[in-house]
Amino acid sequence: MGSIQAQSSLQKLEEQLNVDVDWMDPPFSKRMLNEFGVKPNDMTSNNGWVNVQMSNPANKEMVERTVKELKDQGWLAIYNRIAVNMCKNNIDNIKGRVALQVNPHEAYSEQMVLDHARAYAKEFERAGIPKTRYFIKIPSTGPALNAAPKLEAEGIRTLGTALFSLAQAIACSQAGMLYISPYFNEVRAHDDLSLWPDVEDPATQHTMSARVVQILDTYKRLYKETGKEQPLLKNASFISPKEALAAGEMGCHSATISHMVIEQLANLPYDSSKQPGEGVPKPIEYYKNSSPTPERLRKLANVDPLAAADWDGKLARIDVDYLANNGKALEEAIAKDPITVQRLDDALKLFQGAIDESRGKIEAAIAKA
Repeated sequence: MGSIQAQSSLQKLEEQLNVDVDWMDPPFSKRMLNEFGVKPNDMTSNNGWVNVQMSNPANKEMVERTVKELKDQGWLAIYNRIAVNMCKNNIDNIKGRVALQVNPHEAYSEQMVLDHARAYAKEFERAGIPKTRYFIKIPSTGPALNAAPKLEAEGIRTLGTALFSLAQAIACSQAGMLYISPYFNEVRAHDDLSLWPDVEDPATQHTMSARVVQILDTYKRLYKETGKEQPLLKNASFISPKEALAAGEMGCHSATISHMVIEQLANLPYDSSKQPGEGVPKPIEYYKNSSPTPERLRKLANVDPLAAADWDGKLARIDVDYLANNGKALEEAIAKDPITVQRLDDALKLFQGAIDESRGKIEAAIAKA
């Protein structure tokens, strides 16, 4: 008699939240459905992933063709079309939206963020991808987030990225964004594991868990008090499968996961007896029907392992206009939080390096064209 195949941790996680693929490779997205039994919801990306895929032999002809077509329009126009084409190549393999990130060099310019997001939007339209199938990732700085309400008014949905604090999350709510992506681990931890809090129970022990729980609690409160839809929390930057599973227990709407961790989750049979805590099935309407914070996580509501030494124990206020005066209040809140200052700077520098490398590839190709 044949045995029943055990449910994988990836399949279990998809029951609790939307599993998104943080990788732009179409064959991998197909594998997720055909081999792992989970079709990705959204496909996220960043300037680093675009840069990696520019060197993928599968994209060589497309890149060369785009350079020839747009060589007189400058490197950024070429970059935009290449990035959108990469999204188009994978959009049939996912259920929801694809994403691109604006130029991280312009993270402190509202106008430049607007210009780049609108340029992406034109390329998506040209590629036949409607506004319901993509969103634009914007760094969570005061000036950059001021672009979001204007883009949202134009039907261009947005996500607040490089997000590490409750103040940034409240600003994203005020900006009317579709998603936010708190980084569970700082970007440097992926290369330097000495910086990684490799704990047994990430939901309660990871240094970022308290901030994730506080963001979710605040959004639930804002929805209850105002009736206004809040950004959906798309947790990001996982290093281990158990961190992704913790996102399910915490009640995140979705988790955007690298291809490496997705494969680990797919090959890890789910064993409830080994889980410190479990998530619940995802609701149809997230904030309207959201579950309360699990009992064992409620102790995280008023602590912050990442807080500055002089933290007064008070969480970011919801009655502050973080977007006013070009995001002045948000920039002040960030400046008072050394962890966010450092991690935001690290993330921007990482992505700046990636887009600089892409620019170099494009300019070299223009010279040859």
